[in-house]
Amino acid sequence: MTENKRLRCVIERQKSPVSELGLTMNGETERDGIRLSVSEEVSGGCRLCRLDLSIVNEELSDCNNLAAQTPLRIFLPMEEQPRAVTAIYMFSPWWTRPAFVRGLSDIPDKTQVALFDFGDRFGCFVPMVGDRFKAYLTGGTDTELQLVLTALCGGISRVREPLYLYAEASSVDQAITKVFTELARLKNIRRRDQRRLPEMLRYLGWCSWDAFYTDVNETGIREKAAELAKKHVPIKWMIIDDGWLTLKDRLLYDYRPDPEKFPGGFGKLTEDIRGSAGVEWFGVWHALMGYWSGICPDSPVARQEAEYLRRTANGRLVPDPDKGAGFYRDWYKVLNDQGISFVKVDGQGTIPQCFENTVPLAEAAGALHGSLENGASRMDGAVINCMGMSMENILSRPATAVSRNSDDFFPTREDSFREHLLQNAYNSLYHDQLYCCDWDMFWTTHVDSAKHALLRAISGGPVYCSDRVGETNADVLRPLAYSDGELPMMDRSAKPTADCIFTDPFGSGFLKLQNTASFGSKLRGGGIAVYNISAHGISCTVSPSEIDGLSPSERYLLYDYFAKTARIVRDDEQIECTLEGGEFRWYVFLPVTGAVTPVGLTDKYVGFTAVERIHNSENTQTVVLHEAGTFAFASDQMTRKITVNGVDVTDTAVRSGVLTVVESEENSGLTIVVIEL
Repeated sequence: MTENKRLRCVIERQKSPVSELGLTMNGETERDGIRLSVSEEVSGGCRLCRLDLSIVNEELSDCNNLAAQTPLRIFLPMEEQPRAVTAIYMFSPWWTRPAFVRGLSDIPDKTQVALFDFGDRFGCFVPMVGDRFKAYLTGGTDTELQLVLTALCGGISRVREPLYLYAEASSVDQAITKVFTELARLKNIRRRDQRRLPEMLRYLGWCSWDAFYTDVNETGIREKAAELAKKHVPIKWMIIDDGWLTLKDRLLYDYRPDPEKFPGGFGKLTEDIRGSAGVEWFGVWHALMGYWSGICPDSPVARQEAEYLRRTANGRLVPDPDKGAGFYRDWYKVLNDQGISFVKVDGQGTIPQCFENTVPLAEAAGALHGSLENGASRMDGAVINCMGMSMENILSRPATAVSRNSDDFFPTREDSFREHLLQNAYNSLYHDQLYCCDWDMFWTTHVDSAKHALLRAISGGPVYCSDRVGETNADVLRPLAYSDGELPMMDRSAKPTADCIFTDPFGSGFLKLQNTASFGSKLRGGGIAVYNISAHGISCTVSPSEIDGLSPSERYLLYDYFAKTARIVRDDEQIECTLEGGEFRWYVFLPVTGAVTPVGLTDKYVGFTAVERIHNSENTQTVVLHEAGTFAFASDQMTRKITVNGVDVTDTAVRSGVLTVVESEENSGLTIVVIEL
């Protein structure tokens, strides 16, 4: 991208004016006591750029080393300008969102993934996190990218760090995959398919946050559990969010729950709810630093954990990055003993604020996340990472599997669904490479509850609600889970279709998301969700060719989930889709491999995954379903006989076009359907 091109490096030191050095890629320059080289190499099919800078301070003179905030700015020329850029940037210390720009000068500050459309190919550019420094993109010039390199620690005189990874490919996803595969190797962390999803997150859950906020208490948790049991909502895990901790001056004071809110602790509470409501797992929230700003200096925690804590330059008492594993282990032992088996660890983006001018940013992030995961071995690694989408967080977690993918669900913020959809869709383009993405909780009684429910169904991640006591709508949750609470999960995070990646949906008025899931042992189906996020009607097209990873086939069954209709389409066919303002659709595409194509359970958004096995013999297909329910299949031929668990239901089956719908007894477990043609 920059071979033999001349770079510019702007250097800010503590005690002298800003200076600028120019040099050629793979070259070296020296001036004013500064020696600088920048080189590029091929690494894992990507172009990896490294920077080496040293400052010489004269003997017996004042040191004049790098400033803390933005010590290095590198202007990197691009020989060919992209047609369009999607820049995924930090709009807060915690979260990223996309910006759709035309030029390099329009790239937002703190961009951490830039996607380029060159017309005939695509590029993925990721500023690197090194051992001490991190890089990010900010607005450049008409022909140059601008990189900022910072450690948030002043006085450093030697920098030997990677600057960026860059790859090109024939598709955006291929370019992203190249870069993040190599990032995982270089940072010695796992990719998503190598991480182990905690067992409880394969089931439906509930969180206390939007129900109680910080007013959570034992009575409220008991009342909510009783309501869920009465309504037969198969919630299998509960998180007690912020509000349970014992605090002093908004600092962590004690490991035990607030005695006024939870007078009996958690032990009896969790035991009772397990017995009465069938909830199997309980988790609690805490911040990475203990509480938002750390630990109270005159607390029992501070005295007990003194060897594992550190006082930072700004006066906070927090877990020591290198020794903090002991702090987390001790805390989690107390929680384990009271029936708590997992944690949601929030505020991970506070590492820059806490360790500024104390420990270099990348060093602090790498060590502290390592300590957290070491300590979380007591929880069997069952951690939901949250408020941590900055790249120093993302690239520092060795093994934990789950990471929040967007800012919060805001139930009282008008028209918040559009932004929630936007962030989750585009963040998944890169975040899914390393993590199972958590698209956050939602209310089942919200005005946009159905939109949120479909979004969670196709998210490929945890599904949980946060309704207040008395307000859970069980009907909204039924399409999301089986009768035992297990989720029919898709393979990965839903992602924008290729035609949406470089288009601002707030301008076009719509967004299409695609995903896949396995069914029938060897097949892979998928779907496209279309959201009209405008107030007026729109038209677009959908096609099975837009779904990455579908089982190859010349023909696909197109099942319209909400209309309950089906038809056969070609693999490259473009299907017209017209939606009114605010309307949304869910189109399922399944490969046609024989005379019968099972649609699965039509009362589940991803009901085709209920098809666990398919056995074909002459004129007969046997389908094994995860459980009973409303089952549908498609065939051009008429059926002679249909049985469900040996009972002939031919006369009660309803045929409409190519689709046949069969009702079977609910909640009867594994179900065998035999279709004779």
